[in-house]
Amino acid sequence: MAAEGAARSGSGVAGMVCSLWVLGLASSVLALEEVLLDTTGETSEIGWLTYPPGGWDEVSVLDDQRRLTRTFEACHVAGAPPGTGQDNWLQTHFVERRGAQRAHIRLHFSVRACASLGVAGGTCRETFTLYYRQAEEPDGPDSISSWHLKRWTKVDTIAADESFPASSAWAVGPHGAGQRAGLQLNVKERSFGPLTQRGFYVAFQDTGACLALVAVKLFSYTCPSVLRAFASFPETQASGAGGASLVAAVGTCVAHAEPEEDGGGGQAGGSPPRLHCNGEGKWMVAVGGCRCQPGHQPARGDKACQACPEGSYKATAGNAPCLPCPARSHAPDPAAPVCPCLEGFYRAGSDPPEAPCTGPPSAPRELWFEVQGSVLMLHWRLPQELGGRGDLLFNVVCKECGGHQEPGTGTPGTCRRCRDEVHFDPRQRGLTESRVLVGGLRAHVPYILEVQAVNGVSELSPDPPQAAAINVSTSHAVPSAVPALHQVSRASNSITVSWPQPDQTNGNILDYQLRYYDQAEDESHSFTLTSETNTATVTQLSPGHIYGFQVRARTAAGHGPYGGKVYFQTLPQGELSTQLPERLSLVIGSILGALAFLLLAAITVLAVVFRRKRRGTGYTEQLQQYSSPGLGVKYYIDPSTYEDPCQAIREFTREVDPAYIKIEEVIGAGSFGEVRRGRLQPRGRREQAVAIQALWAGGTESLQMTFLGQAAVLGQFQHPNILRLEGVVTKSRPLMVLTELMELGPLDSFLRVSPAWGGGGPGGAAGEAWGPGRFTILSCPGDRRQSPISLLPHPRWSSSFVPRPFSDSLIPAPSHADTCWAVQQVKASHPAAGG
Repeated sequence: MAAEGAARSGSGVAGMVCSLWVLGLASSVLALEEVLLDTTGETSEIGWLTYPPGGWDEVSVLDDQRRLTRTFEACHVAGAPPGTGQDNWLQTHFVERRGAQRAHIRLHFSVRACASLGVAGGTCRETFTLYYRQAEEPDGPDSISSWHLKRWTKVDTIAADESFPASSAWAVGPHGAGQRAGLQLNVKERSFGPLTQRGFYVAFQDTGACLALVAVKLFSYTCPSVLRAFASFPETQASGAGGASLVAAVGTCVAHAEPEEDGGGGQAGGSPPRLHCNGEGKWMVAVGGCRCQPGHQPARGDKACQACPEGSYKATAGNAPCLPCPARSHAPDPAAPVCPCLEGFYRAGSDPPEAPCTGPPSAPRELWFEVQGSVLMLHWRLPQELGGRGDLLFNVVCKECGGHQEPGTGTPGTCRRCRDEVHFDPRQRGLTESRVLVGGLRAHVPYILEVQAVNGVSELSPDPPQAAAINVSTSHAVPSAVPALHQVSRASNSITVSWPQPDQTNGNILDYQLRYYDQAEDESHSFTLTSETNTATVTQLSPGHIYGFQVRARTAAGHGPYGGKVYFQTLPQGELSTQLPERLSLVIGSILGALAFLLLAAITVLAVVFRRKRRGTGYTEQLQQYSSPGLGVKYYIDPSTYEDPCQAIREFTREVDPAYIKIEEVIGAGSFGEVRRGRLQPRGRREQAVAIQALWAGGTESLQMTFLGQAAVLGQFQHPNILRLEGVVTKSRPLMVLTELMELGPLDSFLRVSPAWGGGGPGGAAGEAWGPGRFTILSCPGDRRQSPISLLPHPRWSSSFVPRPFSDSLIPAPSHADTCWAVQQVKASHPAAGG
């Protein structure tokens, strides 16, 4: 039968079969195939075992290119007796698996249609069966005869997709010179495994078919080596389980790369990148990856990492490109993770690598201070150079010296650190504003205050911080602390307290400042009130609450320190106010202290009066000359008659802390500078609108005294038709005078157009002489009633006290919402004289 098949197989038919198989190979998947056995193109005898002998015939045929190839044929059904079954076996030689976990077999075969053979009885088939058997060693000579009886594992029953009909060309002569016609080629692929032993055999069983096994190829799928995500993955055999099963391959990061962070943010040092090879030799399911190390950037896509060039850097691991060095830094070498700063510039520990390098600031500029007794406010301007940073801070260094010296020129041992009693508000180090309040300074002791400018890189510089220094000294001592504080009475919403005067008054006590706060709240939410006596009543308190109290005294030198805290509780709601008899002794002591204080004040006043009488000034004579007591008569004192004009300013005006002033807009201009609208809100008091006149910068000392002297004059008036003085600012620059805000504007503008004055201004024609006489306060028509007040004339007041027509040399003349005012001479013939 085999000889007959060989005789009938022509070279043209064989060429058709081979060309179709080559086309099948060309369209195979792109996975890497590791060939284990391949009969394609075999020309010599293959020598596979058959059972029974002659069941399969090995014959040679010619392909379409006239190339010889070997095939196996089985076709015994046509000549077999009816009812006889076929069992023809063909076994390959021993195949080494070479690490393959699963083998794939690709079969090229042709099957003849049973219908064309004319075989009856159902003994013809168009299928054959595929088996495999694993073995550690090839079969020995003793077992060759019984190979077909060994334990085989069935792979599958192979059926043809197409079968060819019977023709005279199928059966050829013994010499095989003929050419098969109508041969149809089938290609089937199956796999088996997992393979665990050294090798295996493959067997084909024919049970009654007429078929030709043209080519057999055994191979395994392998995922090829690959570079992906900056990692190298080796060749990996596909899974032995086949199908969707995966084999994990561990990758190795390329040079200058490291594993990516895992999901928890840590380094995936124990979990390098992985790829998975599926059963068909394809990579899939990537887990993790690699990234370029600091100082390196991606190259060739994701295949390599290269060093950052000179002048660039990359601070963190990742796949971003390198960046140019920030300002004032440079990277002289490749692969720089950070650009070093140039000489004299630094990065703080909190600065990111992409931040520019910065330097320490220069010294603060223009230190000046304002002395308030033993307390001074130190001011300075920002440094010229901030070093390129925004975290500027200031430190204050205090030195107490034995004698006068220039800042920074003292010899060792001349100055020492200030005592612990010197305190700084808000603090001594880490100041964000360009001022600090320094307290606890001793009188007549020279100090050096040094202000350092620092920022985030100052500590990195080998040089000390740049600083500016100034000599300061206090000439007056403030009162000592109030020694005790007593409760006089209490109610559900108020508490009355009293206290003795300080042990060391250091001058006349002007008033006391009481500070109080609710213990249930933060101490920063405290309130203050001022009392001219040593007793005060605090109202609008909450029932049943505990309040903390402190008190301090004030002299012309300033406020003394607060005394210790004392806590008192208001009565619960509904309880009546009670006097505290158990503290009667304390109350009596407080009253006696107050009497002693009043007695001391009276003695002081008498001494001042006596001293002034002894001076015998012209002003005193004039005062006696014009002292004609009468109802409604009040005398005013010219500040220029004081030997020290500053004393008059302190007596008749009230100093205002600039921190309580808020300037809003310019509303006019006077003889001394601009007039502005503003707000004044002293601590613990209600906010009020004020007019603020600031002295022009660079004014002479005489101009300053004239400016403040007029404020001292105005401070003596307490009348509803006269502009009220709210306070002055003399301890800082610019000098300022704060008055009641008059919304209607200057009076002179009003009088120029007023029909009552004929447009000629008050008092007659302009340029008329002014002399001693009676003066009055004039209100605007339709407003409040005129309220005459006699003023003491004085030759020296003709220009400084009595304003000339349309002049604001005394005080700017704004107007209140319903009142305007003027100090003006009234002739006897004028109706406003009122007799």
